[in-house]
Amino acid sequence: MKEIPVYGVDGSQKGNVELPAVFGEIVRDDLILRAFLSEQSEKLQPKGPFKWAGLMTTARYIGRKEAYHTLKNKGTGGPKAPRIMFPKGRIGAVRKTPYAVKGRAAHPPHPEKVLVERINHREKAKALLSAIAATADAKLVRSKHRISDISLPIVFEDEIEKISKTKDVLKAVDKFVGKDIERAYDGRKLRGKRKQGKKTPRSVLIVCGSDVPLMKAARNVAGVDVARADKLNVSVLAPGGNAGRLTIWTRSALAKLKELKK
Repeated sequence: MKEIPVYGVDGSQKGNVELPAVFGEIVRDDLILRAFLSEQSEKLQPKGPFKWAGLMTTARYIGRKEAYHTLKNKGTGGPKAPRIMFPKGRIGAVRKTPYAVKGRAAHPPHPEKVLVERINHREKAKALLSAIAATADAKLVRSKHRISDISLPIVFEDEIEKISKTKDVLKAVDKFVGKDIERAYDGRKLRGKRKQGKKTPRSVLIVCGSDVPLMKAARNVAGVDVARADKLNVSVLAPGGNAGRLTIWTRSALAKLKELKK
């Protein structure tokens, strides 16, 4: 694999580093989309009414005219529907049917329904490798983000992981991804017709080697996500299933990528 420059907190080049073999993988958009949909489906929560909702009643309908409590041929002109049974053969209101008051739902959702979209382990692993490789594809990244004319991926020294203030993070990465962060900040808008909450475009992803102060310092920047190298997934590397997210790596994060298995 080729060597790319490594930058310091001050923006100057501090040397070179050889890219792990994972960046040479072929970008498979089809697998990335499958893995993304599978990960998103795991967040869905089964829902549905109580199994016996609307059915816990004495209501019933008997069509045999010689049967006790029968509703057939009563001559009242009422609908032949399940009705509440009272002592001495008296009947009450209609129950159980969907059109009745306090009746069951017509076609309710079922909690037993399988919501998770399954994917093979090897396909998911291949999709993760493809999503990582896409972060080094200049054509894909530049089609989604605004960045200066620099080589990809962007790698920083581990010194950046020690930053504990948001303003220092912005100062360190402004030279490389400042325009894209501004794009995400200016692109924020209120969500939905009721204008509840804000929707922010995705900007740069910062990948660290472990739990470091940078993870808390950078997560408050508009559109910026921070993740550990050993906990990467397709959803954070390819939001919406679209490969080619602008990503900043640290030296220790690149070292962790060498441990990934195909």
